[in-house]
Amino acid sequence: MRIGKGVNLFDYVKAHKLKNVIAAKVDAKIVDLNFTLDKESDVEFIDIDSKEGLEILRHSAAHIMAQAIQTLFKNAKFAIGPAIENGFYYDVDIGRPLTQDDLKAIEVQMKKITAANYPFVRTNVSKKEALRLFKEKGDEYKVEIIESIPDEQVSLYQQGDFVDFCRGPHIPSTNYLKHFKLLSVASAYFRGDETRPSMQRIYGTAFATKEDLDNYLNFLEEVKKRDHRKLGKELDLFSINDDVGAGFVIWHPKGAMLREIIETFEKKEHLKRGYEFVRGPELLKTQLWKVSGHYDNYRENMYFTEIENVSFGIKPMNCLGHIQVYKSRLRSYRELPKRFFELGVVHRHEKSGVLHGLLRVREFTQDDAHIFCTKEQLNDEIIGVLDFVKYAMDIFKFDYEMEISTRPEKSIGTDEDWENATNALINALENTKRPYQINEGDGAFYGPKIDVKLKDAIGRKWQCATIQCDFTLPERFNLEYIDKDGLPKRPVMVHRVILGSIERFIAVLIENYAGDFPLWLAPIQARVIPVSEKFDNYANDVYEQLKKAEIRVDIEKRNETISKKIRYAELEKIPYILVVGQKESEKNGVSVRKRKEGDLGLFSIDEFITKIKNESGGVL
Repeated sequence: MRIGKGVNLFDYVKAHKLKNVIAAKVDAKIVDLNFTLDKESDVEFIDIDSKEGLEILRHSAAHIMAQAIQTLFKNAKFAIGPAIENGFYYDVDIGRPLTQDDLKAIEVQMKKITAANYPFVRTNVSKKEALRLFKEKGDEYKVEIIESIPDEQVSLYQQGDFVDFCRGPHIPSTNYLKHFKLLSVASAYFRGDETRPSMQRIYGTAFATKEDLDNYLNFLEEVKKRDHRKLGKELDLFSINDDVGAGFVIWHPKGAMLREIIETFEKKEHLKRGYEFVRGPELLKTQLWKVSGHYDNYRENMYFTEIENVSFGIKPMNCLGHIQVYKSRLRSYRELPKRFFELGVVHRHEKSGVLHGLLRVREFTQDDAHIFCTKEQLNDEIIGVLDFVKYAMDIFKFDYEMEISTRPEKSIGTDEDWENATNALINALENTKRPYQINEGDGAFYGPKIDVKLKDAIGRKWQCATIQCDFTLPERFNLEYIDKDGLPKRPVMVHRVILGSIERFIAVLIENYAGDFPLWLAPIQARVIPVSEKFDNYANDVYEQLKKAEIRVDIEKRNETISKKIRYAELEKIPYILVVGQKESEKNGVSVRKRKEGDLGLFSIDEFITKIKNESGGVL
């Protein structure tokens, strides 16, 4: 709408009883609600429950939290306090670690501040004046941040006795923040630099309504229950410990079996689609990484070592080994496309602060393949990968969405190659009528990519599959094939993963299923439980028959009551419990108990084997 010069937006909102408005866009620029128009302008009001409104609300909540901290800890110093997805945080230094009791006290003080209804007041001052103010407060973090700002004039915001350096905008007054919760505290380096002081980052969340806040807090509780690190320990799947090193996973028997199931599925499906298995070394000469561009564009993520005074890079990707397979002899157009597949172990130098269970590790396995094809074959090959992704996501029961990530600032290759590669991805998606979004500037340094983001059982999105189109590395490594006219031509290279990092995918599976895997994925599909030692021999006989039928089975051997043995199996989320005693041994059967369904009755062993095979769906 058009609003005339001299109108104060807060007065306008009040006069027109626009209850949910907290800010506005004036000629497309977001401003505080107490802004007075200096000319007739296009004005769009921002509601508190809109995406932009929630960001403003959460940013303001960070300021209110900082005011509460200042009230409780007079020596507190502050760095940054932005809004983030679903919440906010502030990096603070109070000279000691914060406790859960501290968080509760801060939250109580925040409620007092919101009740006081302090207005957020913006003032524009010179950079020199802002520096003087924060130097007097002894807040060296703010001083350094302001010194790094090129502008000679900066804005400050004040509510009550708290003043902060900030661009804004903010809610009109503290009382607009009604529904919030402080969540946790973690360590964070000042400006993300490991050489700088360690501060404490206090996380919180805020919403427009109590219902939205309650729903989000319930969601967080569900996330905690599904945390793959917690379930990985409870289900005895894997461990990560400091004696071995952060970011390096130790797979326990059940976790290793889960990996084996997934990897066996992958191998079978790749063979069906014409892929050939290859394997490259984990160390390649650094000179190769210089030719590929990894050394200049990806070096900070790599590990290097020396052997007999020759520098080697530990591979962070599998593409160079596959390129060497392609280059091992002259290729004809009749051979193309060549599809090379490897479950390749790679290493990436991740900072300790970002390591997170199986989701972010330093050593992982990729279901990596590289397709070498002609330009004419490229569309069909990309579509073939898209179809493979759909098949795999259907098997694992995931919905997903796709986006095309375009050329990043740090990249190699010509503009023409990037345009051709990007168009190839777009055409494949549009030819098959698959919806997608554009993610500007997030491609690999050597080519654009399709990123597949799957959705889990509670609505979270995870990056797994990716399809990268590359005209650049074939040029750098002088890859050729002899075309039908007898002349050498340059192939196109498609880098792709279907599940991505096996470690990361298993983390997603654990959290998606809350550790309660479908039968075909369960590391142990059935547990045999003898009612007493007298029936151990029969239990062993049942065990052997099921193993021979390729059922993943074990026997409960702990000296406990039958009810405790059943309880152990339920806690381990084992799909089937097979109780054996006098009746079962006499009838050569098993009493079957299914997880979440209870007793199913007496089955012959052959009947149970048929049942479990049918239920597995023939995936493996």
